Amino acid sequence: MSADPQMLAFEADCQLFTGCGFNAPGLHTFMYEPLFTVGGFEFNKPMLLAFVSTLIVVGFFWAAFNKPKLVPGKVQMIGEAGYDFVRKGVVYEIIGKKEGEKYVPLMVSLFFFIWIMNLWSIIPVAQFPVTSLIAYPVVLALLVYFLWVGLTFKKHGFVGGWKNILGYNKDLGPILPLIMVLEFFSNLIIRPFTHAVRLFANMFAGHLLIVMFTVATWYLMNGIGVLYAGTSFILVMVMIVFELFIQAVQAYVFVLLASNYIQGALSEHH
Repeated sequence: MSADPQMLAFEADCQLFTGCGFNAPGLHTFMYEPLFTVGGFEFNKPMLLAFVSTLIVVGFFWAAFNKPKLVPGKVQMIGEAGYDFVRKGVVYEIIGKKEGEKYVPLMVSLFFFIWIMNLWSIIPVAQFPVTSLIAYPVVLALLVYFLWVGLTFKKHGFVGGWKNILGYNKDLGPILPLIMVLEFFSNLIIRPFTHAVRLFANMFAGHLLIVMFTVATWYLMNGIGVLYAGTSFILVMVMIVFELFIQAVQAYVFVLLASNYIQGALSEHH
């Protein structure tokens, strides 16, 4: 797996036994120079990948369902399979068929958008998971967060909404104030934070490991170090296969949690 020149911040001739030490990848791996600047707005590679991800998701589902047929073609069949996976496997299971149907388009969009942004990590030339930059998971988590808060107050009213969020239950007796304080911090502060960080941290760590072993493979390819370079290269391949699994799982978990939050907003008890 070849690496992005900017991600691998080391000299091309810096290898074992050449007098220079191993330059491990760090935060610079996730920093990109602007591709172009318009009116002070800088457009970089991660932004381009996020934009292309949007085009891919919209373009694919447009092609799949723009002119649906009774006997579906290959694209429509794949689109229906993906749509049903999220609809029946996540939304219906968590929210319910009746109340959940209206949220299926959002959850399908989130799942495939996140999945595509994750997949860029192992695509040649791109080789960067957009969600490894915290800003992208934060925006998506905030989208779910504001939807959850809005639905809570719309469903239960102002007082009932706060009761739902704070886990109000008079049967708890003297520990009710403590529970309400814990629920306040858990739901209104910790929930959006963990929702975003879970996705970000997994993709950040996975990408860093792939880059680490890729750099190590090149660094060791000199003299007797070639023997060890083979092991490092195998680890790169293993990490890529493992990352394929993690990329899909993280998209699934994000949508699963989003559906769970919506279900909590619509239920009588948080």
